[in-house]
Amino acid sequence: MEKRVLVLNLDHSPVAVVPVQKAIVLCLLEKANILSTYELLKIRTVDRSFDYPAVIRLTHYKNIPFRGVLLNRNNLFKRDNGECQYCGSKRHLTIDHIIPKSKGGKTNWTNLITACNRCNVSKGDKTPEQAGLVLRSQPFKPSLSYFLAEYAQRQAEEWLPFLSSRVIT
Repeated sequence: MEKRVLVLNLDHSPVAVVPVQKAIVLCLLEKANILSTYELLKIRTVDRSFDYPAVIRLTHYKNIPFRGVLLNRNNLFKRDNGECQYCGSKRHLTIDHIIPKSKGGKTNWTNLITACNRCNVSKGDKTPEQAGLVLRSQPFKPSLSYFLAEYAQRQAEEWLPFLSSRVIT
């Protein structure tokens, strides 16, 4: 599997994750500088060898409007570590509104959690307190850095010094 490259803006804020080919082109065109490389990897051509970039920084600041992390099933399960936020089960997961929609609950990061089918059904149309359930962690709106740090811990430890510390819940 090909390693990905973290792209930072001039102020070191994360901008994107790109394939190595795109990162090399940005560096060769002097639109970015390599800040960190993957130690044992090289890019080889017929007559040259290049360091395999892990993190690059743009040479000019790019104003990129922040759109936030997309609220979807996959990202919600990632935020909650694929565990029911009531009992910790990793099986038969669904999405639960902490405050039910029928009671005015919104569909947003702070009102949605991962729940197993059993806990979700037993909670029904009640709040966790009314159903006698306790949340294992408080839901929060994750940042892009949160998801990048989660990826980096599994795939690209070279990124970790360049990402702000992730929120631990």
